[in-house]
Amino acid sequence: MSASPASRPSRPLAPNAALTSRWQGVMMDNFGTPRLPLVRGRGTRVWDAEGNEFLDFAGGIAVNSLGHGHPAVVSAVSAQIASLGHISNLFIAEPTVRLAERLLQLAGREGRVFFSNSGAEAVEAAFKIGRLTGRTHMVSATGGFHGRTMGALALTGQAAKQLPFLPLPGEVSHVPYGNTEALRAAVTPDTALLILEPVQGENGVVVPPPGYLRAAREITAATGTLLVLDEIQTGIGRTGHWFAAQSEGVEADVVTLAKGLGGGLPIGATLAFGAAAGLLTPGTHGSTFSGNPVVCAAALAVLDTIGQEGLLGRVIRAGERLRLGVEALAHPLVRRVRGSGLLLGVVLDGEHAGRVERAAQDRGLLVNAVVADVVRLAPPLTVSDREVDTFIEGFGAALSQTLDEALTAV
Repeated sequence: MSASPASRPSRPLAPNAALTSRWQGVMMDNFGTPRLPLVRGRGTRVWDAEGNEFLDFAGGIAVNSLGHGHPAVVSAVSAQIASLGHISNLFIAEPTVRLAERLLQLAGREGRVFFSNSGAEAVEAAFKIGRLTGRTHMVSATGGFHGRTMGALALTGQAAKQLPFLPLPGEVSHVPYGNTEALRAAVTPDTALLILEPVQGENGVVVPPPGYLRAAREITAATGTLLVLDEIQTGIGRTGHWFAAQSEGVEADVVTLAKGLGGGLPIGATLAFGAAAGLLTPGTHGSTFSGNPVVCAAALAVLDTIGQEGLLGRVIRAGERLRLGVEALAHPLVRRVRGSGLLLGVVLDGEHAGRVERAAQDRGLLVNAVVADVVRLAPPLTVSDREVDTFIEGFGAALSQTLDEALTAV
C-alpha cells in the first residue's frame, strides 16, 4: 500500500532554495529577499550554494576594492586578531592611529579623523559637526544619497526613502544636482553645511558638469559654510584618485568615507580639516567600535595594496576599457555609459535595468540595477583586461535577451 500524499516525506530543497528559505524565516524584510545566496569568493569571482560561478561586477556595492579573499587583507586581519582585537575607545591601538595618519597623508592636509562602522555613521558625524557651528540650516542635492539613519536620511534627497520617517531632523534644503545657481541661492551665511557627492552613485551614477565642485567650494567659502564631500562611494581609488574631488583640486572642510576603505570589512571615516577639525570635543560623539584595530588593519592593507600595485592608474585604464567596450556594443537598449573610473552607469533606453540584471545573472555576471533605467558597474579595482572583455561579451548577450523579452511582451 503506497503512502498518502500527506504522509510522503517532502523533497529536500536545492541548496540555493534552502538557504533562501532560511533567510526568509528569520530576517526582517527591509531588504526583501536577496536574489542569490553566495558562499565563497576569490578575486572577482563568487560562487553560490550550488557551485555556480559568477563574475562580480557589483562589488558589494563598490565595497570590494581588492575583490574577495585578497591575501593582503586576509594576512592583515589574521595577524591583528591574533594579537589584539577589540579594545573600545577607552584605549589606543596603533593600527587605528596609523590609519588616521595615512588618510590625512593621502588627503595632503592636516586634520582630524573620526572612525565609525558605516557610511551613514560617517555622515551622522558630519551632521553633528555642522550643528556644532551654531548654525542649523543645511543644503543637499536632490537625488543624493547619504544614508538611512535619521540625520543622514534628512540629508538624502530621495523623497521615497524619507517619507515613512517624517518628521526628520534638521532644517534641510534640497536643490537640483549640478545646478550652480541653485547652490548660490540656497547657501547663505546661515547655512551650516553643504553636502554633495562628487558622483551621485545611488541616483544612477550621475556626474555633475565640470566646475560644479569648484563652484560649491567658492560659494561655501564666501558664506562661511562647511563643504562636506560624501566620498563614501567615490573614495579610496574608485574613480582613479584617492578622493574623487582631487581630480578638480577641490578641498572640502569635511570628507566622509566608507565602502571601499575596509576592503569588505565595515568601517566609516569622517575627515575634518581647518576649524571643523576641532568641533567634536569630549562627550559630543562616540562609538563603541570606533577605530576597531582589526578593521583598521584591513583598511591599511587595502591602502598599501592600491599604492604598491599602482591600482589608481589601473582603475582609469580598466574603466575606460569597460566604458568603451559597452559603448562599442552599439546595442539599441544602451543610450550611453556615464561615470568615472570603475564606477559606471549604463543608461538604458527604458526601464529595463531589473531585467538586464536578471539576464546578466543567467550568464554568470553580477551587476546592480541601481535605478529603473540604469545598471551600475563597480567591479574590484583589481579587475583584469580579460575579465573586462569577458564581462562585455556576456553583458551584450544579456542586453539582447532583455530586448527580446521586451519585444515579446508587447
